Amino acid sequence: MDKAPAIFEQPELHNTAQVFEDREDAGHVLATMIKGRHPQPMMLLAIPSGGVPVAATIARDLGWPLDVAVTSKITPPWNSEVGYGAIAFDDTLRLNEALIEELGLSREDIDTGIARTRERVQRRVSRLRRDRRPLALSGKPAMLVDDGLASGFTLQVAIEAVRNLGASSLYVAVPTGHAESVRRIAGEVDGLYCANMREGYRYAVADAYRHWSDVSEDEVMAELEAVWCGAACPSE
Repeated sequence: MDKAPAIFEQPELHNTAQVFEDREDAGHVLATMIKGRHPQPMMLLAIPSGGVPVAATIARDLGWPLDVAVTSKITPPWNSEVGYGAIAFDDTLRLNEALIEELGLSREDIDTGIARTRERVQRRVSRLRRDRRPLALSGKPAMLVDDGLASGFTLQVAIEAVRNLGASSLYVAVPTGHAESVRRIAGEVDGLYCANMREGYRYAVADAYRHWSDVSEDEVMAELEAVWCGAACPSE
């Protein structure tokens, strides 16, 4: 018999909206859930952009190391919200063939989208990680962190990329998630933390937050550098 997926949630937050003040607050909640369950620190891998402030808070609360797992969805030029595929930092690629057919995309459309997204991913890797060494996860535990889980397609690509690096175990932590996606993704990893699971047809990550806005790359860099430098960072 297959082992049931390991899902850790906050039952009192189930099917509830606006449960977090902001991403930092959500990170504190996740850190409290995670604390004490893992005697060995894990490498926290934030998915930019929204996952970075969540993961940075967890890193500070638990004293765990932080890095980024850059991924990006592949979108048609007329809709930046609909992703028909995704690419990860190691060039792992997944395409949603059913959505491609539904959108009526040509092979040229797909190839153009892949090339554009691959360039964007590499640009972000170069900027966000700068001169840091390549991720070395062979034989080490890791935890992917994002600010929410909707369809889970982009997260699946990140999971595949981290698996390719030989992580000894892999967990996922998200403040909020659609229950169906949480259960599916949990079956692909060693455990999944999701404080706020919500059911139903209509689901938006932003609905879990009282204050929600896009996170710029400058803000991402500031969060990462604050954790990486710690007390060694010069004050302004």
